[in-house]
Amino acid sequence: MIAASRRRARWLTVVVVLAGAAAVLGTIAFWPRGDAPELGAQSSSFVDATVRSVEDDTCDDPETGDEASCRVVSARVTSGDDEGDVVEFRVLATQTDVPDLASGDKVVLHVTDSAPAEFRYAFASVPRAEPLWWLLGGFVALVLVFGRGRGARALVGLAVAGAVLIAFLVPALVHDSPAVPVTLAATALIAFALLYLAHGFNAGTTVALAGTLVSLALTAGLAVGVAAALQLTGVGAGRTGALDLTADALDLRGLLVAGIVVGALGVLDDITMSQVSIVAALQRANPGLHPRLVFREATKAGRDHMASTVNTLILAYAGASLPLLLLFTQGGPSLGRLVTGELIAVEIVRMLVGAIGLVAAVPITTALAAVVLNGGEDVLARRARRGSIGVDPVEDGGATPRPRHALSRKRRRERQASSPDEALTPVEK
Repeated sequence: MIAASRRRARWLTVVVVLAGAAAVLGTIAFWPRGDAPELGAQSSSFVDATVRSVEDDTCDDPETGDEASCRVVSARVTSGDDEGDVVEFRVLATQTDVPDLASGDKVVLHVTDSAPAEFRYAFASVPRAEPLWWLLGGFVALVLVFGRGRGARALVGLAVAGAVLIAFLVPALVHDSPAVPVTLAATALIAFALLYLAHGFNAGTTVALAGTLVSLALTAGLAVGVAAALQLTGVGAGRTGALDLTADALDLRGLLVAGIVVGALGVLDDITMSQVSIVAALQRANPGLHPRLVFREATKAGRDHMASTVNTLILAYAGASLPLLLLFTQGGPSLGRLVTGELIAVEIVRMLVGAIGLVAAVPITTALAAVVLNGGEDVLARRARRGSIGVDPVEDGGATPRPRHALSRKRRRERQASSPDEALTPVEK
């Protein structure tokens, strides 16, 4: 049985290596080359500024041409070619995304060179780099303090994942490469980095990686099928923003599928690695347990983990889509029409397809681990060869440990039966 499990482990390793090679070849084939297609964006730039004064006034609404209440903000530019200049920009009362500004506030201004002088500068955002750096530093420090070496490797894996997303996946999608193979290649590379860096190069990690890759492929295929069946275009999905204007230049349905697969990957590696750990623990506790029983017991534990993980994924998507949920409290279309409209249907597809991929990962990974991993039996065989324990065959093909002192008592009884005097110890004599 041990030899059979080793053969299965070798075959699984070969399959995983081939999958990794396919991901690398896919990355090379779809690597973005040349100039990206024109997405219709206007030439613009951004500058930093400091607010000097804010005054209430009336301004012409550029969209309607009517007068409307506004705030005229005076600010000193602190970066760019116009550094030191004092400029003005207007904030209409309808611009609810602009915070209440006061003298001394730091702001980021959007500069449109081709616009008239009074509309050349506009509020873009407030600078958030410093708080974000502090937040990132706190996260890294906590991971290193509590995770130590494994935490450091996990951070390296996250860095690799970010590099793959920024350097390959996003530019390839912008170049209108086929979304599904590009996404599978990128997520496979990320899965290799995350799992092997965090958990090391061993049979358990390979099994978890295989389960992750199979689940990713299933999730991608299901996402493509559901998006086609529901005739989702990806336009107006609530997260594409200005990209809705570039539907002719981008495959927005493919972008939707890519988002679902990448979102599922973040949870898949957790659930697959947990199932492998459960299987390994069961086999260490009872090395003679048949793979069928290991699968059954590990699946029982996996159901609890699966339920909590699915809740986590659904609530994470729901939290990100919270503004859309406000539509349910507003008057207008009925609940049925809102749910079947693309705006809400896209979010439901994200949730349910990702959850199905997670649920499928439990039996897939558990079955692979049960038939491939036999670490407990390997330990048992090594001890038997050293003579520290005995090994008795059992009906299911496994082995049951028998303590060494049990063998001693058996030999002693046999010797005593054949020659009672010889079997007596000096004290007994």
